Amino acid sequence: MTYSEPPAVTAGITLYGCGRDEEKLVRELAPRLGVVPTLTAAAISEANAGLAHGNRCISVDHKTRITGSTLRALSRVGVAYISTRSIGYNHIDVAYAESIGISVENVAYSPDSVADYTLMLMLMAMRHAKSTLRRADAHDYRLQDVRGRELRDLTIGVVGTGRIGAAVIGRLRGFGCRILAHDARSGTDADYVPLDELLRLSDVVTLHTPLTPDTYHLLDGRRMKLMKHGAVIVNTGRGALLETEALLAALEDGRLGGAALDVLEGEEGIFYADHRDEPLTTGPLPRLQELPNVLISPHTAYYTDHALSDTVENSLTNCLAFESRNQRG
Repeated sequence: MTYSEPPAVTAGITLYGCGRDEEKLVRELAPRLGVVPTLTAAAISEANAGLAHGNRCISVDHKTRITGSTLRALSRVGVAYISTRSIGYNHIDVAYAESIGISVENVAYSPDSVADYTLMLMLMAMRHAKSTLRRADAHDYRLQDVRGRELRDLTIGVVGTGRIGAAVIGRLRGFGCRILAHDARSGTDADYVPLDELLRLSDVVTLHTPLTPDTYHLLDGRRMKLMKHGAVIVNTGRGALLETEALLAALEDGRLGGAALDVLEGEEGIFYADHRDEPLTTGPLPRLQELPNVLISPHTAYYTDHALSDTVENSLTNCLAFESRNQRG
């Protein structure tokens, strides 16, 4: 798209944790949007807050927790606005940021990326894909003793029906399964029920609600005991929506039939890094990965060309909107 007039607002923006693909998109978008970018692959920290000097707006990724000391350092160099290139912003202490004069906003991106991935995980769990592929890789091509299940025969419970949850529901309709939903607000024409009822009735429970103090460990030990024997949990939301130790206990004693997790409680410092030379031996992750009915992927559901483009552009336009509001003020 080409503009005949220059942008109404020009802004300097520092982008932290900027990967190669993101950098390419920023450099393509910057002239059109009127952005003067400062790019760094380094994660935001107190030590490099000075890279934002002179820029009121910064853009950050979701991979790094932003501490109070980092927020104070940003405030000292004049940062007044943070746009996180993610839907969730539980990695930022938003209340503290606002208390020192820094506004925080998230971005919207194509919900189809996570919705597609969620259905893929659901289907893989129902067809025991992990153990099937492992056996085939070992040249064991016999059929497994346990048969797969078809989605049309199942009840799927969708927790959180925002843009992503609604997109998951739209895809599920094509499979002919029964769909139950739970959310504080009804956003689709699904059959909304209380959470405990959804857990009792569902063969698969998929989580798409934001992580907040109210949803921390939303599925704890008590609630997992309400679930059907053999039910499966899919989580492409945030790791701490699940109480990990309770999940492990339910999987190891056979009460739950499996889990498919793209996010994990305590994933920071583990996901997005190469650990081949230092295999993990402690914590819940190796225990989960040993189980044949648990699928783990490293917070990658969102990672598509379309979603990445949306994320970068919307983060930049968020910053421009903030500058525009303040110029008018």
